[in-house]
Formats: sequence, C-alpha cells, structure tokens
Amino acid sequence: MARHVKKGEMVEIITGDHKGSTGRVMRVMPDKQRVLVEGLNLAYKHVKPSQRNPQGGRIRVERPIHISNVQPVGGKGSGGTRVRFQTDKKGVKKKVAVDGSEIAVVQKAKKG
Repeated sequence: MARHVKKGEMVEIITGDHKGSTGRVMRVMPDKQRVLVEGLNLAYKHVKPSQRNPQGGRIRVERPIHISNVQPVGGKGSGGTRVRFQTDKKGVKKKVAVDGSEIAVVQKAKKG
C-alpha cells in the first residue's frame, strides 16, 4: 500500500502540541503506522553511564508520531497538503497534491 509520506520528505504536523511545525521524516514505521520527524516530539530519555556516555544523564530523543497526524509539504501553498496517487498513460505513478500540482514520482513506467 502506498504511503503518503516517505523517508526524507518534508511534512507538516497537523494536530497535537507541535501543530503547524514542519520537519523532515527520519524514519517510517509502516507496521506501527508511525513516523519519526526530525527535531519534533522530543522527550527526555534517562540513560545509565556507559562507555559511550560515561556521565549518563538525560538526553533528548525524537518520539514517533502517528502517520495520520502529518501531511506532506508541497503543492501550490507552502503548507501541508492532502495527496492522491495517479497513473498516467505511460504507466508512471505520481504523487499529486489535491490542488493538482505534482509532488513526486512514486514508480517509473515498466519497460517491455
């Protein structure tokens, strides 16, 4: 099933504490229907002292956000937009914003 966001894309948070913020998708977890957005939804994680972190303490880490709470940034406006998937006559599958502007090519046409 095609997802409306992929790793590396810019997305806008549409609900919650970070509503209106934009960030880059670091990771998509399709089995859990969640995404990690760089610099958003930060939480403290308490870590024990180790060789990597000899002092221990609290570190800030990104926590996952449900995939339904993000929208890809693109289209004619600068904010988030809903997307559709369209296939043209050549067999190229594209992600298109609801306003009609193309966002990305999802799958190229098969040769043969």
